[in-house]
Amino acid sequence: MKKAFYGLFLAIILVTSSSTTYAAAGNLIEIDGVSIASDVKPENNNDRTMVPVRVISENLGANVKWSNSEVILTKGDMKVLLRLNSNTADKNGKKVSLDVKPYMKNSRIFVPLRFIAETFGCTVNYSDFGVTVETKPLFIDGVKVKALQKEIHMTMGGVVDQIIGNAYNETIYNTLVENKSEKVEAPANYSWRENMDTPGSYYKNVQYDFLDPKGNSLVRIDVYSLNRYFPSELLTEYPESLVHDVSKDEWYLFSDMKIQSIGQLIDTATKNGFLTTIRNTIA
Repeated sequence: MKKAFYGLFLAIILVTSSSTTYAAAGNLIEIDGVSIASDVKPENNNDRTMVPVRVISENLGANVKWSNSEVILTKGDMKVLLRLNSNTADKNGKKVSLDVKPYMKNSRIFVPLRFIAETFGCTVNYSDFGVTVETKPLFIDGVKVKALQKEIHMTMGGVVDQIIGNAYNETIYNTLVENKSEKVEAPANYSWRENMDTPGSYYKNVQYDFLDPKGNSLVRIDVYSLNRYFPSELLTEYPESLVHDVSKDEWYLFSDMKIQSIGQLIDTATKNGFLTTIRNTIA
């Protein structure tokens, strides 16, 4: 009798443990094959997966703003307005119904994952082990971009990284292409290294290559900054930042703020596991 009770008790423990494991695994979210890092786990509400709005928006390439109990998500020509505790949302001015109302918990705003993902053109699949989201790949001239390769050089070596997240690659590409300003002539002096001898010289901050599935560069855009080693009166005629579209051999004025915004995107991609270092030769 005791042995039978002990066996039943052990079975209950194993089943309970197994259920807990699957429940924990079911909280996992993968986007483009990458498990998303978040200090707040997704939640199930009315059989719907609810996620922190900033985590899902930043990994789908959308911008998020919060004001007066409203969340505004924008990406390209899509604008979505969500209201806390309201089952009605606005998509480009048209009202749509939500199965679950957005809510705030522990200072985080939770929103329905499927609605957000599908609104921005993604597909969502569920399994016992979690939720997978697949984003639309970036295409350049009809060719799919597999990865964005980022390369920097320093005095003693360099670093080559690759980003595989479709949303990050699309957003970075659009930022580089859509924010090019006036077309200009190539500067007289430019290189990877900072030139401390010639006023008006430029050094390459970073090189971006958008790679096809075979690893070949579809488009390469280099970002340059003005060397600031000289008195300001000698630099007044020189712009702070330039981009070189190497594929077309064209130079453009560029915004330093946009350079910083791309850097922030890459930091976020790194934090969420979308960036891999291919080579690091910095001594």
